[in-house]
Amino acid sequence: MSTQESVETERKYDADLETPLPAFGDIIGVEQVADPADHQLEAVYFDTDGLILAKHRITLRRRTGGTDSGWHLKLPADRGMRVEIQAPLGQPESVPEELAEKLLVFTRGDELRPVARIHTRRTLHRLHGSEDVTLADFVDDHVTAETLHPMQLERQWREWEIELVHGDEALFESAERVLSGTGATPSEHASKLARAFGTAWPAAVPAPPKARPKGSAGDAIVAYIAAQIAEITALDSGVRQGADDAVHGMRSATRRLRSTLSAYGKLFDADAGDQLKSELKWLTKVLGKARDAEVLRDRIGELLNEQPDGLVPAPAASRINDELEAAFNSGYREMLRSLGTKRYFRLLDALEDFRDTPPTMPRAGKKARPVTAKLADKAIKRLRRSQKAAAQHTGVENDTALHQVRKDAKRLRHAAEALQDVHGKPAVRLVRDAREFQKILGEHQDSVVSRSVLLRLANDAGGSVEDNSPYGPLLAAEERRAADSGARYEKLAKKKRLNPL
Repeated sequence: MSTQESVETERKYDADLETPLPAFGDIIGVEQVADPADHQLEAVYFDTDGLILAKHRITLRRRTGGTDSGWHLKLPADRGMRVEIQAPLGQPESVPEELAEKLLVFTRGDELRPVARIHTRRTLHRLHGSEDVTLADFVDDHVTAETLHPMQLERQWREWEIELVHGDEALFESAERVLSGTGATPSEHASKLARAFGTAWPAAVPAPPKARPKGSAGDAIVAYIAAQIAEITALDSGVRQGADDAVHGMRSATRRLRSTLSAYGKLFDADAGDQLKSELKWLTKVLGKARDAEVLRDRIGELLNEQPDGLVPAPAASRINDELEAAFNSGYREMLRSLGTKRYFRLLDALEDFRDTPPTMPRAGKKARPVTAKLADKAIKRLRRSQKAAAQHTGVENDTALHQVRKDAKRLRHAAEALQDVHGKPAVRLVRDAREFQKILGEHQDSVVSRSVLLRLANDAGGSVEDNSPYGPLLAAEERRAADSGARYEKLAKKKRLNPL
């Protein structure tokens, strides 16, 4: 099924039944108004029994009539705008699979059902500027609405709506002055659906606290946690649909949550934090199988492409590609199964509960800077200890130790990221420095994993790792990469000093 996505920018106004239409020519930039066009629109709105979409200010409807019949999914965007995704009409009671999948992170297995029916008698006035450019659409709507669940209500009203096409905010401002002159007032309701429900319309999901330099430590960390939860929510449908970097982005957000709960765990109830960390570790592992297989497939594929023709025989290259592709597909299928389980949905519920009613300890109420600086300093000391330990090892033990350095650098990076709004430039520098260590050692760890896979493939094939083996050139290339990343890390570790906040 094909869907279309667009961003809409509109403003709504309440008007009495007898209110005359505004003088469109008085709106700055409007030079011509097209002949009015009348439409009869019938829309059925869908939500869960608990109106979870409404709580997130998401609208899902199936509309007939007018110029855009079909399914419409509207998602909140920045600065009062909304992203609208459209799909063909399909069946009246069956939400298109692609739209339902985008909403699964909100519905979490709950059925979508009709909750309201709205009939609109619409008159469209298209407003043109110079050279016949369409600036905006003005619609005059006479609305009859019936709610179906959780209670039955019927309402009627009239409203105006102006939606930008090629116009800008200046047109909005001018139009508001003209419309106000008729007695129309900005609508108190964000949508027809909200007005239909009236007092039964559910409150929106509360906004999380903001991190402030003079605010509390708890607010600063909860704000960062909220941002990572929002990232997971935003990426969920992309992960399911195989969008580029979606799995990587979701796993990164999951890791940030774990790192934050570890670094700042003393600000919250220990049991609540430990339970979340355990489930986040599970989700990280679920996402990691697909992501790690994808990274490995691309990395070894790049090595194969770099080899001179004939150096790696075609059968060996084909076997490597088949194995890595199979590992990726298997990991991806397992990930999709896991993202449809009650365990995943319970984790999302638990994260939101933690965000909305954080189980803070008394320390979280203290000023952010001194408290968070002390906790972040522990992450710095942890990294230094692992660096010192790595310097005492060689060979395989050194690879293992460097992997620990990488994990501690990542933990420090995430801990510092949570404090950028509180500590400013010192936290930004700490993020940058920790990222440098993490990046270099990430390359090193990828090489370690790649070598282990190539060695296993060579052994499974009954071959050897000598230079005349098909796997020899690839292993040699990975060993050079590992030596290079190891040397770059040693150089960085000698010159880079991590300063406390």
